[in-house]
Amino acid sequence: MANIKSQIKRNRQNEKRRGRNKAIRSEINSRVKNALQADGGDEEALRLAIKKIDKAASKNILHKNTAARKKSRLVKRFNDLNS
Repeated sequence: MANIKSQIKRNRQNEKRRGRNKAIRSEINSRVKNALQADGGDEEALRLAIKKIDKAASKNILHKNTAARKKSRLVKRFNDLNS
């Protein structure tokens, strides 16, 4: 455990951010799963999943290339399921 006040505060901030980021990543995975399991290719679920990925990338929770890769793979799988 740190003895320095600023490091104690930094640890608190990092823990809070880690929890927030983990929740957002988990929600992205849930949205992707919902988009792929939707009956008859629910395009609304796909749109929401892409929106969440874009928002995470804009807040630097995901790297922009990671977000682009996730979206590309998601749309490809979505189209394969619905063709």
